[in-house]
This record gives sequence, C-alpha cells and structure tokens, in this order.
Amino acid sequence: MGHCLQTTILLLLVLTIRDTLEQRIIGGQEVEPYSIKYQASIQHNRNHYCGGTLIAAQWVVSAAHCWRPSSLIQVVLSEHSLASEEGFEQVFDVEKIFVHYNYNYRTFNNDIMLIKLSTPAQLNANVQPAYVPTESDPEMTGSTICTVSGWGVTRIYSYYLSPVLRAVDINIMPNCYYYYWRITDNMICAGSPFGGKDSCQGDSGGPLVCDGRFEGIVSWGIGCANPYFPGVYTRVRNYARWIDWVMNNNS
Repeated sequence: MGHCLQTTILLLLVLTIRDTLEQRIIGGQEVEPYSIKYQASIQHNRNHYCGGTLIAAQWVVSAAHCWRPSSLIQVVLSEHSLASEEGFEQVFDVEKIFVHYNYNYRTFNNDIMLIKLSTPAQLNANVQPAYVPTESDPEMTGSTICTVSGWGVTRIYSYYLSPVLRAVDINIMPNCYYYYWRITDNMICAGSPFGGKDSCQGDSGGPLVCDGRFEGIVSWGIGCANPYFPGVYTRVRNYARWIDWVMNNNS
C-alpha cells in the first residue's frame, strides 16, 4: 500500500513538472480574426509550439525557454487559424536570437528572448507592434485586468492545441510569493482567484497585455487554471533597457 502511494505521488510530481516545463487558453474564447495585431506564432516545421509578441517591425519577444536554433524555426504574423492558409499570413525566417544573458532554466528567472526577423514585417491593419512599458509607467495592481492570448490547449490535461487564436481576461494577483516560493522581482502572477481562466500548454512565450501595455510573457506555473497556482509571467518592463540595447546594437 505504501509503495503504491509513493508511486502515485511520484507520478503526480512528474506530471506537474512536465506541465510546468512545457508551460503554457483556458476559459477564454476565440478572438475576432486579426484583432490581436501584435500576436506571433513561433513554429517548428510549420507547427506552432510557442507564442511571441511583435514589438518593432523586425523584432519579436518570447520566452527564453521557447528557444530553438534559429535555422529551425519561423515566425508567423497575421495568423488566426493554424489549420488553414487564410492569405494574410506573414512568414519569416529568423536572423538571430538573443536569450537574456542571466536566464536560469531551473528557476525561469529572466525568461525572455528577442528574435530578429530575417526581414521587417509589413505593418498594416493586421500587424502592429505592442507597446513595451518602462519603469515610469503606472504600476499594476490587483484590480488590473489583463488579456493573455495564444493557441494553447483549451482544456486541462488536453494535448490538442486550439486551431484558432483565443484570449482570456485575467487579473494581476499581488503577493505572488504566497503561491510560489521561487518568485523573483522579474515575475508577476495573473489569473482568477476562483480558477478556471489561465494560459496553458502552447501559450508559452505569448503576450500578457494590460491597459494597452505589453506587461508579461507566459512563462511557467503549476498546472493550468488552478485557483491556488496562478500563471507566472516574465515582467517585461524590467527588461525595457535590455530590449532597447539589443535592438540598437543589432539594427
């Protein structure tokens, strides 16, 4: 009996770690096509595996844990349905990837990377960059409502990505260290105090936008849509200077 209990606990731990590493829309809905103009799909062999955020014509931000060799991935803008070619997609090879120099793959601290596209995107009605906040912008509070978007799974424990872009509104959850012991100042928590709304597998690297500002990157968490374990996001405003430095020195 004791051995079976230990085995069960070990299996649950493995599943939890797997969910945390794959990371992550639960409780949301399909968006109006092309309404989230900064959303990017990062693809390997034309298969979506992570999200990203356009911040300038030739630059996309994603999570460092989404890294793959630049020669093996493409970035797609103006994407809505992953299942069909709709004629509005802009597909780019990747010139170079800049993973944050202090990224820690064990703790997910500094989970951010910059992707330089092979050519600048065509900015139009469907494609526009997101605004990157700085330290001078108003701080977020527990009443701040944000939108997270992506093609991630729509049901807990599912392995099937959403064929269309979806989004859900969630709240900033202060005092993130109440939920996780390894939280740093470079992370923010967001979700619902009742659970049921969250990013999930396939949403990793995607945008969390609050009051029109690109505040977070889908990074990690325990499970999905759990009221006791909100999603954890990389705090983008902490990296505004690093982002500017990389872009200015690699133009």
